[in-house]
Amino acid sequence: MRNALGLMLASVLAAVLIAGGWYFYSSRADQGAPKTTAARAADPLPAKLAAKDDVETTAAIAAKPIAVAAAPAPAPVPAPAPVQQATTCTNPNALGVSRVVEIDTTGGPGFGFEQFKQFDFLADKEVVLTFDDSPWPHNTPAVLKALADECTKGLFFSVGKHATWHPEILRQVLAQGHTVGTHTWSHVNLAGKKMTEQQAKDEIEKGFSAVKWALGTNPSPFFRFPQLSQSPALVSYLGTRNLGIFSTDIDSFDFRKENTPDKIVNNVMTKLDKLGKGIILMHDFQKRTGEALPTLLARLKAGGYKVVQIKAKTTFDSLPEYDEAILKELKVPTSGSATNARPVSSVVQTVSQR
Repeated sequence: MRNALGLMLASVLAAVLIAGGWYFYSSRADQGAPKTTAARAADPLPAKLAAKDDVETTAAIAAKPIAVAAAPAPAPVPAPAPVQQATTCTNPNALGVSRVVEIDTTGGPGFGFEQFKQFDFLADKEVVLTFDDSPWPHNTPAVLKALADECTKGLFFSVGKHATWHPEILRQVLAQGHTVGTHTWSHVNLAGKKMTEQQAKDEIEKGFSAVKWALGTNPSPFFRFPQLSQSPALVSYLGTRNLGIFSTDIDSFDFRKENTPDKIVNNVMTKLDKLGKGIILMHDFQKRTGEALPTLLARLKAGGYKVVQIKAKTTFDSLPEYDEAILKELKVPTSGSATNARPVSSVVQTVSQR
């Protein structure tokens, strides 16, 4: 009897020790596991970078050259559902959108008379509102509010890194009915002396894949060179990818620190009144742009100017090897295990609750 009782107590003690050890190991493993994509997106930016609210570009955070694998990419994590766009306007006196144009980007046409002279599609008193370097906290939402208050639309050129840091803001841009193109991965000068042609192509393609990841769908096939700095070889390459290239007619110079919101408005209106129409270049990355925009839109309306919205005739397909590079950059799991794609409800279920 005593021997049997002793064996029973020993078995129970062993089971407790094993369970306790497994719990400790599991807890340590969870603490050391990589953060989820949502957690990374919620992380605050480094103070040194976040302080650059009023700088012109983010070229200082240029990406390293991308090593593109030749092997086919594994199946990516399922993309979010397409963003539902809101189109209702409740302001009867709003500036609005007078005309929507659809652009066939086959062959890589260029727009904006600062660099391209071929396609003059705007009538007198028509403007296109364009914004570079999105998305950025506080500043992009301020621009979106100003546009929404006047029920008008813009064309946004997103930096890939910014898109991966703040995908929820870029999805707001798309949800409000604006057009989203791209502006490279890290806003480097693609025509710089130290930039090889392959590195420049990597910057372009990785930028598109990053914006695609942030939106959950491919962006529009529109591209703007950082600093409007291009080369004939890269213009030709964009043509092979059927990407429309946007330069500008009117630069707001909103990135210059000496330009207050009032000066930005005056810069645009002085040039616009002289030209009579044009593609306006602004930066939703800059705080002063959101501050200037309500007044600028009011001045446009008072001056009889009308906004033209840009849309693409065809969709754009990113390259799988760059989609994979983005997933690796973000440390998103891409293994072949089917468990990665299973919904939470099929993995974890509540069986008892107090």
